[in-house]
Amino acid sequence: MTGWSGGVLLNIHIAPSASYEMEELQEARLVAGRGVEGDRYYLGTGIYSSKPDIREITLFEVETLEALARNDPPLQKEPIHMSPADHRRNLTTRGVPLNHLVGKRFRVGEAVLLGGRLNFPCKYLEELLELPVYLPILNRSGLNCWIEKGGIIRVGDPIEPVDD
Repeated sequence: MTGWSGGVLLNIHIAPSASYEMEELQEARLVAGRGVEGDRYYLGTGIYSSKPDIREITLFEVETLEALARNDPPLQKEPIHMSPADHRRNLTTRGVPLNHLVGKRFRVGEAVLLGGRLNFPCKYLEELLELPVYLPILNRSGLNCWIEKGGIIRVGDPIEPVDD
């Protein structure tokens, strides 16, 4: 991917178990091979914890939330307003083209992440939020990543590509 020079970390969220309300943090510790300290997938209590996959940390673009609020493109009858906690991913980013980062390494604070696979929305999220979000976030539901190098991340940290 060419042209992307970086973005910023806007929000950090964790939940201790499936269905629990997301807790917003100002900083978090990422642990390679485990996840975000205190999060449901780090603890093995997430809804998909029993299914092996790339779920050490998940990211979501704030630009998607902004597009839903504008009903752009018009995929539903009216705008959908979601907070950064509502998408249930760990990190909310700005200026980071997540769909282009599969297989790419990038830095967030002290940590280095490796883009694993694009996330897919699930009907569970619609049920939890009681909002028709499944189709509007299809193909823009975030990125599942491995934590290649752990460390502390903080709200406001830059997110930058790592040269291989």
